[in-house]
Parts: sequence; C-alpha cells; structure tokens
Amino acid sequence: MENVIIIRYTEIHLKGLNRPYFEKALVRNLESALAPIECAVVRRGESRVYVENVPDEKLDAALGILGRVFGVHSFSPAIRLPQDFDAAAAVLAGLVAEERAKISKDTVLFRVEAKRADKRFPLNSNEIAAKAGGVILKSVQGLKVNLSNPELTAYIEIRRDGAYCYTRVLMGPGGMPVGCNGRVALLLSGGIDSPVAGCMIAKRGVALSAVHFESFPYTSEKALEKVHDLAKLMARYTGPIRLHTIRFTDIQMTLYEKGPSDYLTVLMRRFMMRIAERIAEADGCKALVTGESLGQVASQTLDSLGVTDSAVDMLVLRPLIGLDKLEITNLAERFGTFETSILPYEDCCTVFVPKHPVTRPRMETIRDAEAALDVEGMITAALATDVITEIGA
Repeated sequence: MENVIIIRYTEIHLKGLNRPYFEKALVRNLESALAPIECAVVRRGESRVYVENVPDEKLDAALGILGRVFGVHSFSPAIRLPQDFDAAAAVLAGLVAEERAKISKDTVLFRVEAKRADKRFPLNSNEIAAKAGGVILKSVQGLKVNLSNPELTAYIEIRRDGAYCYTRVLMGPGGMPVGCNGRVALLLSGGIDSPVAGCMIAKRGVALSAVHFESFPYTSEKALEKVHDLAKLMARYTGPIRLHTIRFTDIQMTLYEKGPSDYLTVLMRRFMMRIAERIAEADGCKALVTGESLGQVASQTLDSLGVTDSAVDMLVLRPLIGLDKLEITNLAERFGTFETSILPYEDCCTVFVPKHPVTRPRMETIRDAEAALDVEGMITAALATDVITEIGA
C-alpha cells in the first residue's frame, strides 16, 4: 500500500496517434514544476499520469503545484494497493471515515463511484461500487446513500497495476502542456491585461518570451521590479519566461516631438510591434501576443488594431479580445497577478498619453509621419538596449 497522486487530462485524449508526444510534454512539465519536491517521481500510466514518493509533509505543497500546471484537468491524492477487493474496500472505508469526521452533521449523504479499467477483474463497476458501499455503511456511522446529490463521494479504480482509493478530486487549470505548440512573444506591460493574456495563451501549449518597454527616467526602478514580479507570478503557470527589457524613451521622445499628437499612441504601438517582431524572430517565436480587448481604449478599436498590425508580418494573437474588464480582472485574480498589477507604478504606455487620441487612424497620416523618421535606425538603437532576464517561478 502506498500514497500516490492521480493526474487526469482531457484534451490530450483527443490527439490520436500523437497522444504520446503530448503525454511526454506533460510529464516533463510536471517534473520541472515538482523539482522543489526532490523525491517526487512522475510516471506515465494507462490514460493517467502518477506522482509517487511524495512525503506526507510535502503533500499539500505538491497539490498546490499541480493546480498550476497547464494540461492537468484534475488530480487526486490516493492510496494504491494490490487488486484485492476486501483490502481496497477497507482502505476506502478508512478514507471515508476521515472525511466524514470533518462534517458536523448527524447524517451525511454519500455514494461510491467505481471504475474497472482492468476488465479481467471479476466484478464490474456497478458491482464494485455497490459492494464497497456496503462495507463503508457497516464501518462508518452517520452515512446515508444518495447517488444523485451526495455530500461525500468515495472513489475506487481497478487498474492493471492495482486498486486506487480516494475521496478528493481537485481541479487543475486544464489546457495543453506548455511548449507543445511552440513559442510566442508577449508584449508585457505592468498592467492587468497583458499578464492574463500571457497565461491564457500559455494554456494553449505555448512557451513564452516577453518584451517589456521601459521609459527611464520617466518610469522608475520600482516599475521594472513590478514587471519582473509579474513575470515570476506568471511563470508558476507558464513555466520559465525569457524577458526582454527595451529602453523605449528615445523613440517616445522623437514621436512626441515630430509626430502628430493625436497619433502618438498608435505610432508607439507600431514601433513596439516592430521591435517585438525582431525579438520574436531571434527567439524562434511563431506569433506576437498582446493583452488588447476590443474597444477598451482608443488604441484598441478595430481601426487602431488594423493599423497596429500592419506594421508587422508576424501573426498577432489577442487572447482577451472578446473579454470585458471585469472578466479580465477575475482571471488576473485567479492567476494571482492582480494585486501586483495594480501597484501604482507607471509604465511607458501611461507616461506619454495624448489628450485626444485618435480612434480611427488614417493609414495615410501614419505613412506621412513615419516617412519623416529614421524608422530602421530607431528600431536598431532600441534593440541595442535589450536586457535579457530568464524568469523562473
């Protein structure tokens, strides 16, 4: 008899002959995430992944980590023992007794869910559930069977390598294993939206590079620390992030002095996209990612987004495009980035803001403004300021 954590996945089941590739990616990510628990062993099983050798005193820490690994649908701390029904039913009754003691009611409604993955086992799933339920009723006081709306559910799975008993099913973040769908470059500010966009796109299986634009001395060291802190919080979900910090002050000053004032934000965004594209290409990224939500501010109208995207050839992804601010804020709280995002340190996008930003920019005006600038020279100079930091959780 031994303790084990059962990990379940969903989307990976749909990958057909490619499923082993995604399973191996999930195992690699689990091993990396669980590295602080040195003795933990991750093992692929039959449509499951198992975490073994986790000491009791580190179980809660392991469960906390698993709740942040993309690709994990749900997980359960369980007890594994040989395929002996009587022994398994007794263990399950003990687990139910522990959970029953936590509920201060005279009668607790319960049920047993059974799964017979090994069809050689002599009892089918319904028979296993019924017989195990009978053992539990005899062993634990204050229980009543309710199959449709139980307060406590006991689980038993019969698999080729043994019987698994548990009473808890904890939800993971879902999605795909990070890294199985390539790499993207996230434009990361210090606000609420872009960290959420990074986590949401990572959930689809991509690794992250990130590009942050600072406006020193108009933005402070505290503002840069805030971005590093946000990247660390994101990395708990996304895995390691390669963060590029670009000094953007000279470009902003040039645009402020030579560009049409109402077009300042759009022109800045176009330069940011061009610079991010160069960095993305160097990092082997296949797309750019931004935290824009349609119509949220002047630079996020359909016209503005079209003008912004026309500055680059690379695919631009916007995971938050259809979400409102409340939905984005709820996600920020879920990913744990919200409290850091709202710290009052300005980023480069809030320093040079026109009084009346254009909402329907004209491409002819953009071309005329940029024709008066040394666009390539400005980009090259900005790229020379790149500071790369490898961010881990």
